[in-house]
Amino acid sequence: MSGSNAEGEERAGSRRCPQVQVNEYKENGSSAYTSLRPIQTTTSGETAKVYLSPFSLSNSKLSLFKLSRSPAGNNSNNAVACKKADRKTICRRALTSKMKAVPSKAEPVLLKPSLDAYTDSTKLEPKSTEESVAVSVDMGSSDEDGAPNLDGFPGLSPYERKRLKNIRENANFFASLQLSESAARLRGMIKKSQPTESKRKRPKKKENEIGCRRSMRLLKVDPLGVPLPAVPAPPTLEEENPLLPPGPLEMVPENQDDSNELFKASLRTWAEMSKASKERTREGLSSIKSYKASLSGMVISEATVRKVTAGAVSSVALHPSEVRTLVAAGAKSGQIGLWDLTRDCEDQIYVFYAHSQPVSCLYFSPTNPAHLLSLSYDGTLRCGDFSSGIFEEVYRNEGSSPSSFDFLAEDASTLLMGHWDGHLSLVDRRTPGTSYEKFFNSSLGKIRTVHVHPVSRQYFITAGLRDVHVYDARHLNAKRSQPLISLTEHSKSIASAYFSPVTGNRVVTTCADCKLRVFDSSSISSQIPLLTTIRHNTITGRWLTRFQAVWDPKQEDCFIVGSMAHPRRVEVFHETGKNVYSFFGDCLVSVCSLSVMHPTRYVLAGGNSSGRLHVFMHPESC
Repeated sequence: MSGSNAEGEERAGSRRCPQVQVNEYKENGSSAYTSLRPIQTTTSGETAKVYLSPFSLSNSKLSLFKLSRSPAGNNSNNAVACKKADRKTICRRALTSKMKAVPSKAEPVLLKPSLDAYTDSTKLEPKSTEESVAVSVDMGSSDEDGAPNLDGFPGLSPYERKRLKNIRENANFFASLQLSESAARLRGMIKKSQPTESKRKRPKKKENEIGCRRSMRLLKVDPLGVPLPAVPAPPTLEEENPLLPPGPLEMVPENQDDSNELFKASLRTWAEMSKASKERTREGLSSIKSYKASLSGMVISEATVRKVTAGAVSSVALHPSEVRTLVAAGAKSGQIGLWDLTRDCEDQIYVFYAHSQPVSCLYFSPTNPAHLLSLSYDGTLRCGDFSSGIFEEVYRNEGSSPSSFDFLAEDASTLLMGHWDGHLSLVDRRTPGTSYEKFFNSSLGKIRTVHVHPVSRQYFITAGLRDVHVYDARHLNAKRSQPLISLTEHSKSIASAYFSPVTGNRVVTTCADCKLRVFDSSSISSQIPLLTTIRHNTITGRWLTRFQAVWDPKQEDCFIVGSMAHPRRVEVFHETGKNVYSFFGDCLVSVCSLSVMHPTRYVLAGGNSSGRLHVFMHPESC
């Protein structure tokens, strides 16, 4: 059985792979030449040709060899028959068994052929002696596969011959296109020197030629082509608000003629009514019911609304006359406006430039109502005298900006002034010429309002950034004055703080935390208790003057404050927080930030941020 199996395997091997005979002989005793003689076999009617590369070893060095050229009819050189299915590979097992006779000393290594037409796909680099045979299979090629003019390259396979033929044909095709000559001509054209640029002469524009359409506004001409008059440049800040010269200023209205006899007559009338005005009688408090009934009789109409100043109203004052209604308004532009509402069918409005910066505080003198005192940020305090028609200069300090003042003495001979930098000034008007001034340093970083106690006039209250302090004027210190009482219930910026006008037993404050607070100041001691907190919108924004709650001189338990609510109104609150009354009207369409009540009559005047005054009063008083 073993013999028959061996014989079967040998027959199968003879069918799968050709038999190779190895002949070995020595040449010159120094080199060995090995020849592999293939056996030709025909399978399925096709002849497979296998070319085996001979090699020789000389002096232990490899010598170059050439692949033998295979003629078509020579079957005794190298051709070996294989099946069509095994054309691409050679049975390594059969070759290995036949090539064991090759001595180990001469390990053949296949060198790369020296043909330039060979590529990597046609190079065989055996890894061992067993794979050192280069095989080239001709797949039944005919004579038409051979390329002409390839006699100098013997041993090339038909694939290599066809590849070289294609290369030559492509080269001839591209040569016929003459690409190199075209490229040379293009390079020559690029390398030519560029001609020097000559400035192009622009054609002259015809006079009658219609150009591009342009804005007539930019050309500063009207639709008919007539040039518009030159617009004056807007005034700068210094030109708009020049610093006024020191000394008295004549009361000349800016909105009236200098020789206006009507204004001179008005001055005489105001001076006479100031002399005739008698001292205010302090009667007992009215009941809330009767007080509310009196407020309900006050109305507003188109005749009681006028634009008095050019800028926003920053202070308002009412003349205490019983027979005439005279309203004074200080503006942020430095103007002072006077409006007499007594005349029928005539607008008695006069505007004066007494200051160069906002007028922060405005009062009629309590002893002589013919004197109107005004304080401005420009560091000046002036007194407008109706009898002489002159704005006298009471105080001047351009280095410090004052914010508020009040009369320290009942006869208005001494004034207490607060500054934005936290200082206090005591001004005595009785000294001839320039008033005597004494500086004190408060414990506040900034002072907005100053108000003197109406009964105990040695006490005064100041509103700062976050705190409200009560001082004693007898214990002021030039270095640092300590307050008697500090009201620290406020969480944001404070706009104002005022004593009640008759007894001074209450203090009302306006804070930016949307709260109005009422304190009990009946006993000034180490503490002033908080009585009432009223929720009220005090956020006026950047362009509106801040709200300031002020007491009604006739009813000291009630105070007046502007409102942001719709429709626009002015509200009156009781010290307990109850809303007593709200002033409405079709003519009130803006926010009245500052309001003031007449000391004896039921007349209310409010100013807005556009320079308008709104007056509520009884119809018979008009």
